[in-house]
Amino acid sequence: MRAIQMTEFGGPEVLRLVELPDPEPAPGEALIKVTRAGINFADTHTRTNSYVQRATLPLIPGGEVAGVRADSGERVVALVGQGGYAEYATAPSELIFPIPAGIDDGTALALIVQGTTAWHLYRTAGAVKRGESVVVHAAAGGVGSLAVQLGEAFGAGRVIATASSAEKRALATELGAHAAIDPDPEGLTDRLVAANEGRPVDVVFEMAGGAVFEASYRALAPFGRIVAYGIATNEPNAPSTGSLLRHSRAVVGFYLFHSLQRPGMFTEALQDLFARAAAGRLRIVVGQTYPLDQAAVAHVDLRERRTTGKLLLDPRA
Repeated sequence: MRAIQMTEFGGPEVLRLVELPDPEPAPGEALIKVTRAGINFADTHTRTNSYVQRATLPLIPGGEVAGVRADSGERVVALVGQGGYAEYATAPSELIFPIPAGIDDGTALALIVQGTTAWHLYRTAGAVKRGESVVVHAAAGGVGSLAVQLGEAFGAGRVIATASSAEKRALATELGAHAAIDPDPEGLTDRLVAANEGRPVDVVFEMAGGAVFEASYRALAPFGRIVAYGIATNEPNAPSTGSLLRHSRAVVGFYLFHSLQRPGMFTEALQDLFARAAAGRLRIVVGQTYPLDQAAVAHVDLRERRTTGKLLLDPRA
């Protein structure tokens, strides 16, 4: 099979197209003929071995695929851990989910990680209460574009989006944001408060880290929460306990894959999202589909903020 393999960590150039034997499913696994592989920002961290989970070489990157089970012919979407950037992949049976009729591959892949993340940002990590204001950073991306839309469904009050270009801010507004602003850390605290009609904000979904995290934290109201679900800048933050105490603020971490350790926690979110998408209550923003040999280009585009929505690889192209 054709696959993208890494034998070293580093820049996009380490993503090399190779020919490898088809993988053999272990007991309790199934072989999937991949029709589309999802690309996530986390993949760029895996490439440099800076992700939450450390990687070992050699590896085929890519944690999620859509395709057809080789044993049954059923259309499925699956969490594979690694091995997704290939024509075939294996996955544990409990992490393989049927794709409902009317849901295409891109939609299924947008929902299985980014969608479930957005769902749990509201329901679990952020514990958003009715009427609370919510800030969604990177609102034109895979998680952000869905988090903006889920605000109304989950009872949020004012939804404030940030995005890096006028076009992306316009998209966020189309998706339901009440305000969309520039995420530049300089003056961001003041812009967030102004976008919330002069009031500090209640909840922030934050995945950049560094100066954006600090500016967002300062915009929080008493009893406000900032949920850290990524560190795109690779710049960690360390809020002081004194600041947390003085302002009655909370910093919450969220890593989606911990939800897989609790029966029903992940599947509840995914099934709810599938139902919303099938009913037309979610607009799934699927961005560019890249041929398999352009995986490195996809990583560059993603890191340079040139993309919108969910990015895909076509292993047959």
